[in-house]
Amino acid sequence: MTAIEIVKELESLGTDSYKRVMLNHGVPEPFFGVKIEEMKKIQKRIKKDYQLALDLFDTGIYDAMYLAGLIADDLKMTKKDLRRWVEKSNCSGISQYTVPWVAAESNHGRELALEWIDSKKESVATSGWATLSSLVAIKDDAELDLAELKQLLQRVQKTIHDQPNFLPYAMNGFVIAVGSYVKGLTSFALEVGTKIGKVTVELPGDCKMPYSPEYIQKVQKRGTIGKKRKSAKC
Repeated sequence: MTAIEIVKELESLGTDSYKRVMLNHGVPEPFFGVKIEEMKKIQKRIKKDYQLALDLFDTGIYDAMYLAGLIADDLKMTKKDLRRWVEKSNCSGISQYTVPWVAAESNHGRELALEWIDSKKESVATSGWATLSSLVAIKDDAELDLAELKQLLQRVQKTIHDQPNFLPYAMNGFVIAVGSYVKGLTSFALEVGTKIGKVTVELPGDCKMPYSPEYIQKVQKRGTIGKKRKSAKC
C-alpha cells in the first residue's frame, strides 16, 4: 500500500468525538481523530515497512505520523531519518512517544538521545529524555552504562525546575523509568525524586504529573522492579 492509500483509510476511520479529545491534548491540525486501536489493526496488517513509514511521517498528519512510528522498521532507520523526524515533530504525542520509541529500538538510540537532550529546542530535548526512558525500559542492565545514567539523574535533579513547558514531564519520566527498570539505580532514583519534589507544569487535557517516588514505590510493591518491556512501542 502507498501512503496516499493509508491516509485515505485513516481519514475514513476518524471520529469527531475522538478528535475533540485529541485537540484538548494539544494535537494540531491536520489530523483525523483515529483511535489507536484502529491504527493497531493497520499495524498488524502491514507489520513493518521502512519506506512507507517515512512517507507517512512526511505527510505531517498526526494520525499518519503516529502510525509511521508503529510500522517503522527501526533497525533500518538511519541517524539522518531520526534527526529529520525529531525536527518535524509537531506535538508532544510525536516528540514524547513516536520518535523516542523508534529511536530507542534503532541502532542509534543512546547516541541521539544524548545529542537531543542538549538541544535548545524543547521538543527535541523532550525526545531525548523520552528516548533514554525507553532505552532503560527495553535494554538489559548489562547493556546500560549505570554510571552515565546516575549522572543523568543528577542532571535532572539540578535542572528540572528551570525547564520550560512540557520538558519537565519527560525528565520526570526518566527518573521514574530508571527507578522502575534499573534495579541497581532504584534507590538512587528514589533519592533524586525526593530531592526534586513535586513538579508542577501545565499539561494538556487531563494529564497529570506523577510524583516519581510514589510511582516507583508502587512498582516496588507490585514486585516488578527491573522487569523489562519487550518493546518501547505501545
